[in-house]
Order: sequence, then structure tokens, then C-alpha cells
Amino acid sequence: MELEGKNAIVTGSTSGIGLGMAEALAQAGCNIMLNGLGDADEIEETRAKLADETQRNVLFSPANMLEPEQIAEMVATARSELGSVDILVNNAGIQHVAPVEEFPVAKWDAIIGINLSAAFHGIRAAVPHMKNQGSGRIVNLASAHALVASPFKCAYVAAKHGLAGLTKTVALEVAEHHITVNAICPGYVLTPLVEGQIPDTARSRGISEEEVKRDVLLAAQPTKEFVTIEQIGALAVFLCGDAAASITGAILPVDGGWTAQ
Repeated sequence: MELEGKNAIVTGSTSGIGLGMAEALAQAGCNIMLNGLGDADEIEETRAKLADETQRNVLFSPANMLEPEQIAEMVATARSELGSVDILVNNAGIQHVAPVEEFPVAKWDAIIGINLSAAFHGIRAAVPHMKNQGSGRIVNLASAHALVASPFKCAYVAAKHGLAGLTKTVALEVAEHHITVNAICPGYVLTPLVEGQIPDTARSRGISEEEVKRDVLLAAQPTKEFVTIEQIGALAVFLCGDAAASITGAILPVDGGWTAQ
């Protein structure tokens, strides 16, 4: 397997894109530390299922991404229980939509904290270990909104633009240590969360669910197709492999042509 025996932390990985990337990395040979929110029994079921299906060591950390000490502890625990941290995937993120003058301060702070600062704290904790072992892969899950803006998403767009800058800066700092740092920038992905919103949007607008997908959600994506979780997972695996050793500091759109416009 491409990543046989490597150890990966994936934040925000109890569902959606994060879980998809964790599954892809495990299938490629990685042991995994999951992290995220949700019902404890459901998380344990997810952890056990992934371990059983891939025959990999799969752990779970309940670290709160708003707490730097807990993030550092998560990295330390992965090192002690898995033996190393070869891959760090900063995926955790939240969203809130409102006009800037009405944007709740607490929501701004939480979005910047989870979508941007948490990645900094994870990188800060993992890089010394990666330098000592002479290798590492850091993948930041950004967004098309790391490259372009949309109205009413000031905190999210600011955080994702910041994540692109963090990616480039750290890539330059660690380039001589055989550590790569890249950002994946998806357009709209048909996650369970997005899928669940489609019927309500259709009813509220008086249009079909297909029209919601094509004319509302995918209005900015020239392909008129959702990015899939599997495509994001496959790119993450590639970026963590030997073939991507010279790809670093890259901000990689996977957006059906959205940011080419």
C-alpha cells in the first residue's frame, strides 16, 4: 500500500469530508486518529467499523479545536500511542451565514478559531516531531472560498484565505525537512449535511430538488456536478505519498471550474 505503516491525525473526522479522508488514508495503509464531535456511541461505532474494515489501528481524540492545549495533547497522544505523526490533516470547520453588520461576534470568534487557529495549533505541535523524523505531510482542508469570496460569509472566507496563507508560509519554513504542506480547496461537496438541506430549500423556493442542486448550490460550478468525498480523499492520499514530494505550498482547487471564472 502507498502509505503502509504511516500514522495520520484527521481533525473533524467523525462525519463528512473528514471521515472520507480518514477512510481513504486508512485504506491506503495508515493508522488513524479520528477527532470530532457527535454522539459517543456513534463515534465508537464509526471508529470500530473503520478499524475492522481496514485492519488498521484507529484511535479517537475528543480534543476541542478551540482549545490549544487539547490540540497539543492530541498530537502528543498520537505520537505515544501510534509511534509517530507522519500526516496531519486539518479538516475541522464550521460555518455561519449573515450580513457583516449582523454577524455575531461569538460566531466570528468560533469560525476563526476552528477553521484557522486550530490548524496553526496542530501544525505548531506536529512540526517539531516531523522535523526530528525528517519527513511529514500536512494537508489543510480549505475551500474554494480560500480563493474567492461569497456574500454573507465574512468569517468563513477570512478564515479560509488565512488558511491558504498559513499553508504557503509553513511550506516555505519546512521545505528542507522533507515536509510538505498543501491545501485542498473543494467547491460544493454533496455531504450528508448538504444533502439534508436540499428538500427544505426546494420547498421554501417552490422548485424541484434537481433545480436546487443545479441552480442554487451548483450555480458557481461550471461542471454542474458536486465534488465527491471520494475525490477529496483520493487527492489527500496522493498528497501524502512519495509522488507528491515536490508539491508543497500549493493551493489546489477541486471545484468543478468555479475559481477558473
